Amino acid sequence: MPKGLVVALREAVVLSSGFPLLSGVNLELEAQSLSVITGANGAGKTSLLRLLAGLVSLSSGEGTVAGVDLAKGDLRQLRRRVGWLGHEGSFYNDLSVRENLVFAASALARPLKDIDSVLERVGLRSRLETTTKALSAGQRRRLGLAWLLLRRAELWLLDEPYASLDEQGRVFFDALLADVVDAGATVILSAHDPLRSATLRPRQIVLRGGRVESDDS
Repeated sequence: MPKGLVVALREAVVLSSGFPLLSGVNLELEAQSLSVITGANGAGKTSLLRLLAGLVSLSSGEGTVAGVDLAKGDLRQLRRRVGWLGHEGSFYNDLSVRENLVFAASALARPLKDIDSVLERVGLRSRLETTTKALSAGQRRRLGLAWLLLRRAELWLLDEPYASLDEQGRVFFDALLADVVDAGATVILSAHDPLRSATLRPRQIVLRGGRVESDDS
C-alpha cells in the first residue's frame, strides 16, 4: 500500500446497548506505521481495534479504514484486508499447529508450501504436531502471528499481544513487527502500558473514557 492514511476517524462513536464504548474518537494513522493504543481497563482499546477490524459497527461519526467507509462501505471487504489477533486467537484446540495452518491456508487459497516458512519464521517448527490446546500463551501468540503472515494482511490489529510474555518473547515480537512494517504493513496494537522497546519506536496513543486523551504524533 502506498504511503497515505490507512485510518481516518472523525468523532467516531460506538454504542453497545446504548452505552458508549467509544465516545468521539478522532484519529489519523499513516500506512506502513506502528502504533500502540494504551489506557486503563475500560478505556476503549479493544473496542477501537474491533471497530478498525470491521467487527463492530460505527454508531455515529465518520471513518475509513484501508479505504473502506465504516458507515457505508462493505465491512466484509475490510475484514478480508485486515488481520485480527485477539487475546486467545481463533484456533481449533484439538488440531495440531500444522493442521490449523493447513485449514487456514485452504480457506485463504494460499499454497501449502508457505506453511513451513511461516512456522520457521515464528519459531514453531518444533511444535508441528502439538495440539493448540497444549501450547503456552506465548506459543499461541506465535501461532496467531503465523496465521497473519499466511494471510498477508496489510493491516495488523493485535489486542494485548505482549501480555504474559517473557523477555525473550517480547524481543521476538519486537523484531517480527519491525520486519512486518518494513515490508509495507501497518500494525496497530493495544497495551495496558506504553510500549518501551529497544527496537521499536511506535506512535503512542492514550485512550481515556472512549476518547483519545493524548497522542505523541
